[in-house]
Amino acid sequence: MDQSTQFLVGRGEKDILFNLKMANRHGLIAGATGTGKTITLKVLAEHFSTQGVPVFLSDVKGDLASLAQPGIMNPKLQERIDKLGLAPFEFGSYPVRLWDVFGELGHPLRTSISEIGPLLLSRILGLNEVQAGVLTIIFRIADDMGLLLIDLKDIRSLVQYVGDNANNFTTEYGNLAKPSVGSIQRALLTLEDQGGDQFFAEPAFDINDLMKVDPYGKGIINVLASEKLMMAPALYSTFLLWLLSELFEELPEVGDLDKPKMVFFFDEAHLLFTDAPKALLDKIELVVRLIRSKGVGVYFVTQNPIDIPDKVLNQLGNRVQHALRSFTPRENKAINAMAETFRQNPSIDIPSVITELKTGEALVSMLDLEGRPGIVERAMICPPHSIIGTITPEKRQELITNSPFYYKYNQIIDKESAYEMLKAKMNVQQEQKNLVEEAKLQEQQVKEQNKEAVRLRKEQERLDKEKARAAKKNVTVVEKMTKSFMGTMSSSIGREIARGIFGSLLRR
Repeated sequence: MDQSTQFLVGRGEKDILFNLKMANRHGLIAGATGTGKTITLKVLAEHFSTQGVPVFLSDVKGDLASLAQPGIMNPKLQERIDKLGLAPFEFGSYPVRLWDVFGELGHPLRTSISEIGPLLLSRILGLNEVQAGVLTIIFRIADDMGLLLIDLKDIRSLVQYVGDNANNFTTEYGNLAKPSVGSIQRALLTLEDQGGDQFFAEPAFDINDLMKVDPYGKGIINVLASEKLMMAPALYSTFLLWLLSELFEELPEVGDLDKPKMVFFFDEAHLLFTDAPKALLDKIELVVRLIRSKGVGVYFVTQNPIDIPDKVLNQLGNRVQHALRSFTPRENKAINAMAETFRQNPSIDIPSVITELKTGEALVSMLDLEGRPGIVERAMICPPHSIIGTITPEKRQELITNSPFYYKYNQIIDKESAYEMLKAKMNVQQEQKNLVEEAKLQEQQVKEQNKEAVRLRKEQERLDKEKARAAKKNVTVVEKMTKSFMGTMSSSIGREIARGIFGSLLRR
């Protein structure tokens, strides 16, 4: 066996060999909980790394970072090694980079709102069709205004701005219903409470950092800590889809290579398709179909093959099917449907065997060098060379601090973006509004002052008239009094004079 072109996955009646040239034709690892999917995933990741192929995988149970430590022999493991005839068996470790959206168990893995786009953000937020349409318009407005949306405060401030000025945008962009705008704001608050403010930030993750090899030529195994992320299923699945789409957008066309440029494992893959709108499903099918030409292999890991839409399932050429449980009619139907997707082996009754498989056993079908599905075989999967279990917190911290990406992604950078630009714009608008209001107030004050001046002038005129009337009245009274007095005086003097001349009072 030429280990530079193929490697051993397991053994049954014959060796199960995986052809590296066919690794970009994608694959499926399926089976019920506890049947050995994680071990199969580790075995494939180890072999890819050994051949210099970078790997990305999500660690939903916290036991994949152990790829960084060599395995330890135990009786159960020794029994499997002997049964498969793998002696001598050497344990080994692999170069591992740890990532974590929340920055707790690995390097922070971030992107911007603008990069993830309205379609994926709508899925994360759980928006309905109408709300998603409004969000698409908001993104278009951001593009036309030259606004960079980096973090949640950027998109929240833009949504608020658009909502407050909806009438100014309706004619050009269409109706922006206030209830939809309000729903988007509430969904953004919920996402922030779930830790979305850690994911949407700068510095944004460089997809090329996933595609590295160590000084010895081994492909780096990138492990995403997903235990906490799984608490928000929509964020988890959409984030992985975003990574996949970034690979699709950034990588050049390379055709069929002797080995893939990278292998991407999508664990808990059913979450990607649950309640996904048709537009998103169409894009997923398109990415999976075309990304092979970029040299990337995508491997879906899920409990049941029926969790994967047929259009996607049909493109998964390399398959490892662990045991399925059959307790309901739906599960029986799923087993029969899955059995038909294999290239049949006359000696294997797939529907019966699939429920009898032991832990670590699987029905396996790999593509041959011509790209044809191999006849399905029952096989025992080889054990991994790394430790089975979890690593200590000290070991995890050592992997993080010794990584070349520790300082690159450690600190969040808050650069000027939509929030700051809109805040400045709104401040200018507020200042202009204040100036207008101040001018109106001054105008009103002038009007009030003029009105008061007129009132005071009229009041003064009234008072002047009253004074004039009063003065005139006083003059008249004085005149009357004077005349009366003078008349009296005249009469008295006259009488006195009359007496004085004639000696007696004359009658008149």
